Amino acid sequence: MRTRTLGSTGPQVSALGLGCMGMSALYGDADRAESVATIHAALEAGVTLLDTGDFYGMGHNEMLIGEALRSAPAARREQALTSVKFGALRDPDGGWSGYDGRPAAVKNFAAYSLQRLGVDHIDVYRIARVDPGVPIEETVGAIAELVAAGHVRHIGLSEVGADTVRRAAATAPISDLQIEYSLISRGIEDEILPATRELGIGVTAYGVLSRGLISGHFTPDRQLAANDFRAFSPRFQGENLQHNLSLVEALRKIAEQKGVSVAQIAIAWVLSRGVDIVPLVGARRRDRLSEALGALDVTLDAADLAAIESAVPADSAAGARYPEAQMAHLDSER
Repeated sequence: MRTRTLGSTGPQVSALGLGCMGMSALYGDADRAESVATIHAALEAGVTLLDTGDFYGMGHNEMLIGEALRSAPAARREQALTSVKFGALRDPDGGWSGYDGRPAAVKNFAAYSLQRLGVDHIDVYRIARVDPGVPIEETVGAIAELVAAGHVRHIGLSEVGADTVRRAAATAPISDLQIEYSLISRGIEDEILPATRELGIGVTAYGVLSRGLISGHFTPDRQLAANDFRAFSPRFQGENLQHNLSLVEALRKIAEQKGVSVAQIAIAWVLSRGVDIVPLVGARRRDRLSEALGALDVTLDAADLAAIESAVPADSAAGARYPEAQMAHLDSER
């Protein structure tokens, strides 16, 4: 497994990370045993970065990762690095009620995460979305205190704009920014990516397959469960879905010419964007993980990249990344 470094102050990690959210929430029901087996398979393949959020399944995802780590061979368990998002407020019915970035809340969230994960430190810790009522300097400063105390190793950011990146970096060393980045979500390229590169901050890219939309496996007649985020996502609705799947078919032709899958070429494209970018793959099953890992063997030359750009131009996707209410919480979109 090739490795990359999360910015100038971050840890060395595997070239691909595993995003574990779908094992607990937002994409319909998942199989617990298969989820644990998938985490074990990822560790065995050399994946070191496991990404989660304390609000994924209201703690379920952290406990799942903790279970997988406890039952993994010691050598594999020791190589695992945890990346945790915090701050999202939930209710017993699964609703969302904002974000809390107050220093006292930061430390409270961390205490619970350490317990659920069963670890003595979190490798990268970040607020999931900026709390509009708390300056980012205060939130980052609280994480810096956790670093000083040994409870956290590195400070990360999530879904923030270039100005917030700069303010955070002026407060404490930032290892990386986690943000959506894929062939059909390229908004970071104009201002955010230049800022992270200027400051020596890495990027962990989530949504590299756009929640399965550009995986090559999503069909227009697929029935989504009521607890599946995609049932409400603008990109998966009506004419938007039809348009976006037409982009996938254009991409499929290029993938077939190279003898790889659509998912593999989409992940390989993200990998090609720079050594400072670590794609997170959201595999919930071992077969999907194996397919994603195959992207590491895909080499895209200049002609391939030009063909992909022609098939899926920047800004060609139909529909926003999130429903309107959730878009309002994205500092990265302001």
